[in-house]
Amino acid sequence: MSLQVIGFALVVLSMVLMLGKWIRVKSPLLQRLFLPSSLIGGFLALFLGPEVLGRFFSSEGSTSYGLFTEEMMDVWSQLPGLLINVVFATLFIGFVLPKLSEIWRVGGPQISLGYVMTWAQYAVGILLAMTILVPVFGMSPAAGALIEISFVGGHGTAAGLQESFVSLGFEEGYDLALGLATIGLLTGVIIGIIMLNIAARRGKLSTLSHPDELSFEQQSGIIDVENRQSSGKQTTSSVSIEPLAFHLGLVAIAIFIGYWILEGLLWVEQVTWYAASGIELIAHVPLFPFAMIGGIILQVFMSRFDKKSLVDRETVLRIQNTALDFLILSALATLSLSVIGANIWEFIILAVAGIVINVVLFLYLAPRMIPSHCLSVVLVIMDNRWGLRQLESCL
Repeated sequence: MSLQVIGFALVVLSMVLMLGKWIRVKSPLLQRLFLPSSLIGGFLALFLGPEVLGRFFSSEGSTSYGLFTEEMMDVWSQLPGLLINVVFATLFIGFVLPKLSEIWRVGGPQISLGYVMTWAQYAVGILLAMTILVPVFGMSPAAGALIEISFVGGHGTAAGLQESFVSLGFEEGYDLALGLATIGLLTGVIIGIIMLNIAARRGKLSTLSHPDELSFEQQSGIIDVENRQSSGKQTTSSVSIEPLAFHLGLVAIAIFIGYWILEGLLWVEQVTWYAASGIELIAHVPLFPFAMIGGIILQVFMSRFDKKSLVDRETVLRIQNTALDFLILSALATLSLSVIGANIWEFIILAVAGIVINVVLFLYLAPRMIPSHCLSVVLVIMDNRWGLRQLESCL
């Protein structure tokens, strides 16, 4: 595949993202739901691609790709697995961790609640796999992890595990995970907004007395001129190296470190337990968690030796959020509806289970584990992360 084909595929994908943003600005409903442009654009690309529009023009023995081409779809299908490494590599670059005592004081209750819900999703998923999904529908036992991968991990984690699904002989797990992640995002936003509206109308929000108080800026994602801030600092001169290029280089170094850590562990596996038993474990582990470790190692190095404070966290976040936008967009654009359709009952069971687990545990455990903020919801608006608003209440 030529670089020209890859470049044109990225140009078209960027245009789809812009269309998603335009649709959001023009739709009051989508604004009230705070749906990100990447999600809207992903649905648009899915509709205009081979899975929906293309089926109307397909004939026996030939496949239509709708308004797109086969080469575009091939490029887009590779992007999620690549971009998730960027997202994880940037998690800690330029981020100075506070003391452990402060971390636990501020985040301890949220972390505890998150882990309880995570393990509950694992437990219910594995139980469903043992009792229904495997014996009744003949699915892979790996289906027991789909709820956690999709609802806690999201599109990025599902994309990063694509090769792992293939190596386990559960290829359909990738599309099921992406579909479930989409369900999790949609229901999380919609149910969360409903809860916030109920709390606001009851006057129980500390930062908002009524839902109608949300400004046009907050809903549309277009920041007023007087409220616009810099998206990052220039820590290097463009004469020597463009600041964005410098920070992209840091991300590349983090991924490179992670890659060699993974390669080292693979070598250890090959000469130790695999040579003795033929069992592979590390071979099924994707790169992205090691990219995060690479980012931590790089940050430790920069914290000790970077006397000029060259790393700007805001610039790193711009790289991370851009990668996440294109990750979600490309993942949805290449989602296989036929795979979901072939496993529709299994998909429905997992989706309903994931939604019920999250809602029930949130409503029951949150007021007890986080008593000072019974409902502490952070709406991270994903249109270039233009807004961050925390709404707190006790339902």
